[in-house]
Amino acid sequence: MATLRGRCPGLPLHSIAVSWKILVVSLLSGLYASHALAESEVILPLPSIFGNIPAETWDAESGERVGEATMSVVRRPDGLIEMVGASGIDGSANTVARAVLEVVPGGDGLRLLQQSSESHDENGRSMGVLSIDHQQGRATCGVPAGSGKSPAVVELPAQDRVVNVPLNLLFHELVTGKTEQVSFQVLLCRFGARLIPARAKVIAPLQKDGSGLLEVEYNVDFGMLSALAAPFLPKLSFWFDPDSPGSWIAHRMPLFSKGPTVLVVRSGFTPTQLLAPKPRADF
Repeated sequence: MATLRGRCPGLPLHSIAVSWKILVVSLLSGLYASHALAESEVILPLPSIFGNIPAETWDAESGERVGEATMSVVRRPDGLIEMVGASGIDGSANTVARAVLEVVPGGDGLRLLQQSSESHDENGRSMGVLSIDHQQGRATCGVPAGSGKSPAVVELPAQDRVVNVPLNLLFHELVTGKTEQVSFQVLLCRFGARLIPARAKVIAPLQKDGSGLLEVEYNVDFGMLSALAAPFLPKLSFWFDPDSPGSWIAHRMPLFSKGPTVLVVRSGFTPTQLLAPKPRADF
């Protein structure tokens, strides 16, 4: 107590003790309150299949196979669901993405807890880890080891809609026809950590006889700059077969920002089976 009095001259000992108690309670209350409010608002459907889903990586322009790929969905011993996707060019650039989800009360859906991805450039150097912690309400854009730079951090909204990894689950309602558009947010790490609005729509419906694949295209909304940025942005798509277990067939995206755009295609399918009609005018 002598130490406390020395640090806080002029205050009675009981006032110091009370002040410290108030401070501790306030800090703990703020800590628990922030944790209680930090939560993903998005409820995703349960995966239709578990286990490994083999796939291949193809060059989006040439259509040539350039490497292996895989997706896996497992139920961990702690009851959480973990999804991992890996793709890349043999001996060159690659990326690994991961999501951890919990089953919501009632058991009919999943809520995101954590998301992360790490890309390596053509020389195998890590470009840093992108991580999203929905429980802590924080997203981080990591930096390459030894770069001397500091990670960029952005706080998540209390009820966030940030989905970077399990997009195949997010687009389920589009595939089943329950909705015509899905709105969400993505974490972008170029020029710092930023949460950017995004939306997705089906642009290639099934043929009249019910055959073919559904193509879902999603765009990032840069607001007033969207029109200027559009010519420089890669086309981002997912393909689904509503009659296939697991539904997901393929997706197209860059391995990393300004990196090569690839097609990750489920084994048993080829890029030639991915229809590419003109987008709908109302998208």
